[in-house]
Amino acid sequence: MFKDFEIDHIGVAVRSLEEGFKLYGLMGFDEMYTEVVPSEKVKVGFIEFANGARVELLEPISDDSVIAKFLKKRGPGFHHICYRVKDIEVVMKALSDQGVRMIDSKPRIGAHNCKVAFVHPSSASGMLVELSQKVGS
Repeated sequence: MFKDFEIDHIGVAVRSLEEGFKLYGLMGFDEMYTEVVPSEKVKVGFIEFANGARVELLEPISDDSVIAKFLKKRGPGFHHICYRVKDIEVVMKALSDQGVRMIDSKPRIGAHNCKVAFVHPSSASGMLVELSQKVGS
């Protein structure tokens, strides 16, 4: 089951999508898909690479969002890695059964209308890990 994981994206906290996109523009990227995720109080920008992996820029749209708090504490930079899974509920249960600490007890809806859940950094060598399942897959 775990060998089916794919890297979906790397999340990067930024003060603004425009500022965060500058480097990618210089590297030749000319488009970024953007979306507001009201439940997370962020505007996200996805930059897709040739192999299908993406970078997700996360801009807070509220001072009380998790990303705004992250930026105040740590500044812009790496926020999380996201793994695409086929059945998020099965993966969450398997991880929980093995003692992995989850932030979410059940999946919620994230960007691209995907089901998402987060593994607590204390169970992932200090990294925030997102699990994501495309709805309908």
